Amino acid sequence: MVKDEYQLWLALKLVPRLSIKRKLALVDTYGIVGLFQLTTNQLKSIGLNNKQISAITRPDRVYIDNILNQTEQFKSQLIHFGSPSYPKLLKEIYDPPLLLWVKGDTRLLNLTQIAMVGSRSATGLGRELAMRISSELANVAVVTSGMALGIDAACHQGALAVSGKTIAVIGTGIDKIYPARHKPLAKSIVEEGGAIVSEFIPGTHAKPGHFPRRNRIISGLSLGTVVVEAEIKSGSLVTAKIALEQNRDVFAVPGSPVNPMASGCNQLIKQGAKLIDCAADIVEELGIAIPTNFNKQPVEKSVKIREQGLLNETLLASVDYEVTPVDIVISRSKLPTDEVLTRLTMLELRGLVSAVPGGYLRLHRG
Repeated sequence: MVKDEYQLWLALKLVPRLSIKRKLALVDTYGIVGLFQLTTNQLKSIGLNNKQISAITRPDRVYIDNILNQTEQFKSQLIHFGSPSYPKLLKEIYDPPLLLWVKGDTRLLNLTQIAMVGSRSATGLGRELAMRISSELANVAVVTSGMALGIDAACHQGALAVSGKTIAVIGTGIDKIYPARHKPLAKSIVEEGGAIVSEFIPGTHAKPGHFPRRNRIISGLSLGTVVVEAEIKSGSLVTAKIALEQNRDVFAVPGSPVNPMASGCNQLIKQGAKLIDCAADIVEELGIAIPTNFNKQPVEKSVKIREQGLLNETLLASVDYEVTPVDIVISRSKLPTDEVLTRLTMLELRGLVSAVPGGYLRLHRG
């Protein structure tokens, strides 16, 4: 594509207070080049105001060229709505972004994607489930999420753990990683053949209103959306609602009725979301082709966790997959308090349990 086309799509993006749907309707009627050849009177006749007309008849070329220069400077690519590289599924949603900044492999945008989202304040068990399901899904699809704390990060990490491909859709400019602690994760995603995607102009910082817009892209890129953990009022449930509005499948991992982190998923299931506890449930529902190696166990990069002695010992059996207070563990195991605390520490170091507020969680099934 010639540079002028990118200038025109950027100029259209910068037209103020005009919806994406209206902008795309204008392009459909006049073409991107023809739109910018309309006269002031013609633009008035189709209902545009003076500021909108000015943005079309006298676009800020210096600012637009600066954006294009920044795009190159940050080693990213710009894909506009009319480009063959623009993701086909994303074109189907009500308000697809006019432009996408992509850092990494742009070819992933048109491959089969499954979205995975969940709570930023995830439990240890939630992160464990997210990583396991993600690592299984990465054998058959690109795992797409939002690179937020908690479940999102675990989903990206699960895909990376099995050398799978993952896309992170962010609510900032392509040069701004939020939260900042995820800079190493973002680097790994790109280096391992994945991609970072944003609809925001380089230099754009995180704002609360950006994340619902990001969420529509996460679900819009994907055949289905999986919610691993979510409270009743959460961004993850907003993403699920958007996915349904986009006519996409929604899947939810069930949890204990007394666990607030599971309340949103349980509500989704009551409302018709498909209950799942492994990637095979999703693959079967969506009819995704299964490679011969799909059923193999995800790669374990940590210590070996299935040593028979540890898995069978009384103390481990006393810790539930929901938060278990220490006094309950002591009561069940019938061991001295000091010994229980020592053994719990050993189990935590081996990745079998996780210390959480209120007690311990068992992380791996025997």
